Amino acid sequence: MALLVSYSLRNLLARRMTTALTAGGMALVVFVFAAALMLAEGLRATLVQTGTAGNAVVLRKGSKSEIESVVDRGVAALVETRAEIARAADGSPLAAREVVVLITLAKRSTGEASNVMLRGIGEKSLGLRPQVRLTSGRMPRFGSSEIAAGEGVAKRFKGAGLGEKLKFGMREWTVVGIFDAGATGFNSEIWGDVDQFMSAFRRGSYTLLLARMAREDDLAAFRRSLEADPRLKLDVKAETVFYAEQSEMMAKFLSILGVSLTAIFSIGAMIGAMITMHAAVAGRTAEIGTLRALGFPRRSILWAFVLEALFLGLLGGSAGLVAASGLQLFTISTMNFQTFAELAFGFALTPGIALSSLAFGMGMGLFGGLIPALRAARIKIVDALRAA
Repeated sequence: MALLVSYSLRNLLARRMTTALTAGGMALVVFVFAAALMLAEGLRATLVQTGTAGNAVVLRKGSKSEIESVVDRGVAALVETRAEIARAADGSPLAAREVVVLITLAKRSTGEASNVMLRGIGEKSLGLRPQVRLTSGRMPRFGSSEIAAGEGVAKRFKGAGLGEKLKFGMREWTVVGIFDAGATGFNSEIWGDVDQFMSAFRRGSYTLLLARMAREDDLAAFRRSLEADPRLKLDVKAETVFYAEQSEMMAKFLSILGVSLTAIFSIGAMIGAMITMHAAVAGRTAEIGTLRALGFPRRSILWAFVLEALFLGLLGGSAGLVAASGLQLFTISTMNFQTFAELAFGFALTPGIALSSLAFGMGMGLFGGLIPALRAARIKIVDALRAA
């Protein structure tokens, strides 16, 4: 086997230009394949990291997103009395009533309008979300028309920078702080006082209630207690689970789109590999005959050309994967199908995506080189030597 591997590698090096062109075509296909998977994984990771372990999200029953949910003031007050909710030092529940609203802002670069999510927060919201930290300015004062913008919003939208002003809800709001929430969806939001947002948008109800469980295993009991109360019609989910579900539709769309495109492109790459391997067989007919005359069986000839095709696919796959890994330096923004708000996220390369990309490249090489390898193995010694 070591001899076959060495023979295959030497033949690829002997035809550097042909090898480079064929591997380059495969690399482009693998690049698209890996980029699509990295994009879907980046979206999924961004929304999953948005949630905090130990937090529970309470929404109206049947709501698929925050935008669809409505939680009345009286219902929120009843939920906060549950024993499963952790308590602060002063005995008050570690819970925050929040409201979510969509507004339209213009992008700094193009002036194009896009939806941005406003989140009205309560006094305990920041404590329940430790991943959020202030990077400049200060957090808005409750009871005022002050807001804080996530770094993603501040960079991309007009009027969202520190000290700038935005007009929405028939008011003018001043951006007094910029916060960083890491690689989470909160970076694409604007935060302010929940009561001020509700007044500005004439909302009589909250969107959700966020609560910290006293113990990690209290979530199931908390859910059962709310479902058993006939006055309430609520769904309870772990915050991490809730945000993971928010990524499903968009991530699935990106994955299907990427796989569909690469399936089409891969046909051309496999045809290129097949032409290359057919040319290799035609140019080395006499060499194949010599190997057979020296005692190499047909299966050795078959394996030699199959290994050559696999190495070709591995080379293209590795090059495409290296190029795709550079996408991790970039951040893109698109509309989240679940919330209809713009969401900024980056490409994420995982070991699973890396292995899948390399396997995809080798698969293209295998399918492209199998028929030429079978043809090489079937060449008769006499015909091969006569061709010399």
